[in-house]
Amino acid sequence: MNVLGYQLRLVLTAIQYFTRLPVPRWVGYSDRQLNDASRYFPLVGILVGLFTGAVFLLAMRVFPQPIAVLLSMLAGVLLTGGFHEDGLADVCDGFGGGRDRPQILAIMKDSRVGSYGVLGLSLALLLKFTALTALPVVQFLAISAGAHAFSRFMAVSLIYTQRYVRDDDSARAKPAAQSLSPVGLACAALFALAPLAWLGVAGVAGAAGALVLRLVGAQYFHRRIGGYTGDCLGAVQQVSEIGFYLALLAWIST
Repeated sequence: MNVLGYQLRLVLTAIQYFTRLPVPRWVGYSDRQLNDASRYFPLVGILVGLFTGAVFLLAMRVFPQPIAVLLSMLAGVLLTGGFHEDGLADVCDGFGGGRDRPQILAIMKDSRVGSYGVLGLSLALLLKFTALTALPVVQFLAISAGAHAFSRFMAVSLIYTQRYVRDDDSARAKPAAQSLSPVGLACAALFALAPLAWLGVAGVAGAAGALVLRLVGAQYFHRRIGGYTGDCLGAVQQVSEIGFYLALLAWIST
């Protein structure tokens, strides 16, 4: 297969893995293919952000802003299957209830959701909803695309800087979480930074907020379990996205 054909397959692999959108059967699947597709995860973020932003703008023609925000959030969950939200809930349960690395990993592997997961996810969604309702309507589409793309880059960057800590093959994210080349990281960064040009200085402020929370999360994961799991990637995406909104709002308010 030629280079462009393989890159197209990687883009469709990333879409297949992180959304519920159907892709052609010829895309196929392999561990290597999914690992190589990690460079396009921020591109998927752009697509998700544009979709949720479009739902918001359409809903604003009929409903008040809070309802439009809720519909856009619902659209995002339906499009992605709540993939990253599930990771955040598992991380809250694991790190909230686990005393050491083996217990934390065991709790995160459990499909049941505990009180820490319910509380963490509920508060995160409430904070995200509150932040989104405060965003300027005219910039909502650009902010949504920027936040979803950059927060996914924050998650991808963990693959480059941290060590995957699970020893079994049970985790769905394992094939995508093994390695990332410098070229792959640069490609992911390009897709993450492109939407920020739409926002100007406000986009830089949002990215700074996301980066701070990513660094704090990475340090915490390293200290508690020595690296990261697929659930940690989902948690970093969610927390970084919220950090993007909060920092951007703080910039706008000053």
